[in-house]
Amino acid sequence: MEILNALVALSNFVLIPAIAYGSQLALGALGVTLIYGILRFSNFAHGDTMAIGTMVTILATWGLQALGVSLGPLPTALLAIPAGIAGAAVLVLLTDRLVYRFYREQKAKPVILVIVSMGVMFVYNGVTRFIIGPDDQNFADGERFLITAREFKEMTGLDEGLALKSTQGLTVITAVIVVALLFWFLNHTRTGKSMRAYSDNEDLALLSGINPERVVMVTWIIVAALAVVAGTLYGLDKSFKPFTYFQLLLPIFASAIVGGLGSPLGAIAGGFIIAFSEVGITYAWKKVLGYVMPESLEPSGLVQLLSTDYKFAVSFVILIIVLLFRPTGLFRGKSV
Repeated sequence: MEILNALVALSNFVLIPAIAYGSQLALGALGVTLIYGILRFSNFAHGDTMAIGTMVTILATWGLQALGVSLGPLPTALLAIPAGIAGAAVLVLLTDRLVYRFYREQKAKPVILVIVSMGVMFVYNGVTRFIIGPDDQNFADGERFLITAREFKEMTGLDEGLALKSTQGLTVITAVIVVALLFWFLNHTRTGKSMRAYSDNEDLALLSGINPERVVMVTWIIVAALAVVAGTLYGLDKSFKPFTYFQLLLPIFASAIVGGLGSPLGAIAGGFIIAFSEVGITYAWKKVLGYVMPESLEPSGLVQLLSTDYKFAVSFVILIIVLLFRPTGLFRGKSV
C-alpha cells in the first residue's frame, strides 16, 4: 500500500503536472521551430505572441460569458480560441508585412532579424499590458476537476489522494489533436510539402515554382494558431499574466533547442524534457520518499533541490549544456 501511495503522490505532483506543462511547452516550441526552420531566424516575440493571442481569446470568452454562452463542464474559452487565432494571425501577418518582409528582401543576417524580433516583443508586451492590464486575469469556467483527491481516496481506500484537473486532461487531449493535424498537414498536403521543401532548400524550392510569399503567410498563420492554443491552455491550467508569457520564452526556446531547432519531433521531445526537469528538480520529494523508505531513514528536510522560484533556471542550465555539447539538439536540427 505504501508503494501505491508513493506512486499516487508522484503522479499527483510530478507526472501529471509535467505531462500537462510539457504539452504546453511542446506546442509553443513547435511555433519557434517552424519559424526557425522556414523563415530562418529565432523569433523572440513568440512568448508575447502567445500572450496577445490569449488576450484576444480572454476578451472573446468574457463576451460569450456575458451573453450567457457556455460549454457546460468545459471552459467557454474553447469557443473563443478561433477568435484568438484570427486576432493573432492578423497581427503577425501585419507585423511580417510592415517589419520582417523588409529585412528578408534586404537579405539581412539572422542576427538582425533576432534583434528586430526583440523590438517586436516589447511592442507586443506593451500592447497586451495596456489593453488587459499587468495583473492575473481569470477566464476559466466549467468543471474544475475530473476527479478530486477525496473521491479518489473513497474509491481506492488509499491515504494519498489523486486530483486530476479538467484543464490538465484538456491540455493533453488538445495537444495530441493539434500535433496530429500539424503533422498530417506538413506531410499530406501540397502546401505542407511546399513548406518542407522551402525549409530544406530555399533556392531549389523557388526554382520548382513554389511561391515564397504563400509559404511565409501559411507559416505565420500556423505559428499564430499554435501560439494561441498553447497560451490559452497554459492560462486555463495556471493563470494568465502578460509577464508570465514573457518568462515562458526561455523554457520554450530551451525545448526547441534541446530537441533540435527546425525539427518538429525534437520540439515535442524537448518540451517534455524541459517540463519534467523543471517539475522534478523543484519538487519537494519528502512525501514520496517517506512512503518508500524505512521510518528510521525518512528525510527530515523537504528534499528539494531548488525552490520553485528557480524553475526557469533549470531551463537555462539545460539550454547552456546543450549549446555547449550538442548544438544541433537530440534530433539533429539546425545548429544554433
